Amino acid sequence: MNTPSGPDQFTVFRPRSGRWILGVAAAIVVVGLVASVVTSGPQALATAAPLLAVAAIAWWLFWYPAVVVGPVGVELRNPVLTIDVPWGGLIQVDTKYALKLVTPGGSYTAWAAPAPGVRGTHAGKPENMQNLPGTSYGAGGSVRPGDLSNTDSGLAALLVRSEWERRIDNGLIDVDATDSMRVERRINWRPLGVVAGLLLLSVLTFALQ
Repeated sequence: MNTPSGPDQFTVFRPRSGRWILGVAAAIVVVGLVASVVTSGPQALATAAPLLAVAAIAWWLFWYPAVVVGPVGVELRNPVLTIDVPWGGLIQVDTKYALKLVTPGGSYTAWAAPAPGVRGTHAGKPENMQNLPGTSYGAGGSVRPGDLSNTDSGLAALLVRSEWERRIDNGLIDVDATDSMRVERRINWRPLGVVAGLLLLSVLTFALQ
């Protein structure tokens, strides 16, 4: 996670498990490439597309997705779609199943910030429920498991809510204009093209063997 140096900077949140999964995938690819070269010579690199596809898929699913908190709004970078939610269009932050941003026109879920399972919930400590933004708390000061700051959904929600509430408190959001704010969605053509291309090369590699 990159921490901003000021209110107009960006914070990029990625799930903590993503780094480990990407590292394992990279290790598998390197070992596979070295083994292929040792056993078959440098010409084996010509058929390395399947191994590269493994690395590309791991990057696409576990490192590329992110929640980006910026000066204009929140960017939910999912594998297929990237969704830009402006601060003025945000009306609720939910964490029941994953970080979800609710707007008047619909709700949008972050692939990079899933809610915890049973193990993650039990790993929470009292301090993970303290000093959270005000909108994190329910009736009687209760905190949903997905809001615990030791979880992916909770930490992402903490970042979003902190900046959102700061802007509200400082009068930087026009609540009367909420309904007119537009959420932008765009397809992630470049990563999709890279993954699709490597998968196609993998199929061709197997077919020609």
